Amino acid sequence: MIADYIAVDWGSTNVRAWLYLQGECVASQHSPLGVTRLGESTPRQAFEKLIAPWRQHQVPVVMAGMIGSDAGWVSVPYLRCPLSLNDISHQLTHVTETSDNVRIIPGICVENDDNINVMRGEETQLIGAMAHQPAEIYLLPGTHSKWVRTEGDTLRDFRTVMTGELHHLLLNHSLIGAGLPEQTTDPAAFTQGMEQGVEEPDLVRRLFEVRAARVLGKLAKTSVSDWLSGLLIGHEVAQMKRHYALPSGSDPLVVVGSDSLLQRYLPALDMAGLQSRTVDGELAFQSGIRSIINDLEN
Repeated sequence: MIADYIAVDWGSTNVRAWLYLQGECVASQHSPLGVTRLGESTPRQAFEKLIAPWRQHQVPVVMAGMIGSDAGWVSVPYLRCPLSLNDISHQLTHVTETSDNVRIIPGICVENDDNINVMRGEETQLIGAMAHQPAEIYLLPGTHSKWVRTEGDTLRDFRTVMTGELHHLLLNHSLIGAGLPEQTTDPAAFTQGMEQGVEEPDLVRRLFEVRAARVLGKLAKTSVSDWLSGLLIGHEVAQMKRHYALPSGSDPLVVVGSDSLLQRYLPALDMAGLQSRTVDGELAFQSGIRSIINDLEN
């Protein structure tokens, strides 16, 4: 078992790193230098700055996420579904630009007639989540929510729903959000939107009602964000319930994410009649990358 290592979660907007010594996390770093926010820095420069305090430790480094994309440091090929998640640790890519023992975890892709999809970073969370909560269906909510179908340790298929990004775009770059004041938390508005989203099979025809309700005084101007969020999340859950033909009361699916995301998705799942269990997103990532690192010895 490898007890000393550095784990890095390097996404589009942020990068986080953890130093493990003797199997315990002894330090962590966070930086806003995601792969889309490097500015004048190169990925190597950002990497060196991030782990500079830990340079005295000659330990392996394993990175996951968008750092392995064509916009990152090294373009790491995707592994194609279906595949055993246990095989990922044997297909890491070395970063030859540095003399350090640095590897990047590959992403996963689906290339079918009815589904073309990619993920980077979520595969590491899935490995950890499967160890904590075995299930057939996993939901990893976020900017681009991933709905994953597994069979044993095999990842069979996954879909991406751009709920978080759609919310951002509509609120900031469409008529729905034009002229709005600062938004406040409104649980009642979120629930109302969610109820409509769960029941509405055609999201497009509902979207303009977000603006109309505000203009006609049916929705507070400060509550548009929460109402829209509820509508989109409710619709996502109902849509994917139909896609996977999940009957109400079926075996629980597992939701992997932060507390803030769980608080929004769990009520929607419950409203749609779906049972669920949860795994903290950071715990899943840490468990997944530890499993990958330990497999490097085999």
